[in-house]
Amino acid sequence: MPRGKAAQAAKPGPAKRRLAEQFAAGEIVTDMAKKEWKLGPPVGQGGFGCIYLANQKPNQTKPIAGDEPCWVSKVEPSDNGPLFTELKFYQRAAKPEQIQKWIRTHKLKYLGVPKYWGSGLHDKNGKSYRFMVMDRFGSDLQKIYEANAKRFSRKTVLQLSLRILDVLEYIHEHEYVHGDIKASNLLLSCKNPDQVYLVDYGLAYRYCPEGVHKEYKEDPKRCHDGTVEFTSIDAHNGVAPSRRGDLEILGYCMIQWLSGYLPWEDNLKDPNYVRDSKIRYRENIASLMDRCFPEKNKPGTQYVFHKPEGSARLEVA
Repeated sequence: MPRGKAAQAAKPGPAKRRLAEQFAAGEIVTDMAKKEWKLGPPVGQGGFGCIYLANQKPNQTKPIAGDEPCWVSKVEPSDNGPLFTELKFYQRAAKPEQIQKWIRTHKLKYLGVPKYWGSGLHDKNGKSYRFMVMDRFGSDLQKIYEANAKRFSRKTVLQLSLRILDVLEYIHEHEYVHGDIKASNLLLSCKNPDQVYLVDYGLAYRYCPEGVHKEYKEDPKRCHDGTVEFTSIDAHNGVAPSRRGDLEILGYCMIQWLSGYLPWEDNLKDPNYVRDSKIRYRENIASLMDRCFPEKNKPGTQYVFHKPEGSARLEVA
């Protein structure tokens, strides 16, 4: 198959969910702590909801640049599952005080987990909507990757991997796994564009509630969950997301960022083909490196699958 064509195929969606109607700027929503938030114009739209700029009401005096708000609010119909799943993660693991404590105790400059600021239900025209307020971010890494001719330098990939590993250590320690790491789910900070944040916890899974590890079990109904291009072999087989799955997904991302290519990307419409390709290359990682890096200066397998030492300012290039 031609190496240069990366097919962009979407995985068949879940059971049909209701779409959120778009709110006009100025809509006021009240969270569970009775704090009021004023929604601004929409800045993004997912499959089932919208993302709006948001400001506290009546206090709207905390700009990040000029008069721009510091927050965004995700809004979806209340019976849709992904935002509910994401909300539970944020409530359990992403309160500002939790994140700040981790940063202090682990001597980090920052941690790339968005902070949770509030949530609630909102009725509009006889319909119920769930909303969640979180930090606002800038561009996603996928846009930057494509603008860089679908390549990142080795230095950039190492820096990114360090930041993401910090995030995974944190969420794994808090009983969760992410399950959908990819460039479009990595956003740069508005205030500090050298900081990158892992977002979209709609597939987050609590693998160890109250310290009890969930059983490894294949479920045919869950086969190929996640983004088929990067998802783990376990996920292809219907197993719930896991810590090792997160690391496997990150490994595929690193290979693509370095080489601009994954061997199965031209047949993403066939998830079984993608799964079998990953299994084949897992048995012979050297052949995966040869396929993705035909030039002589290919990275060793330890480069992709071992954590590098040290820390530096992120330079996306």
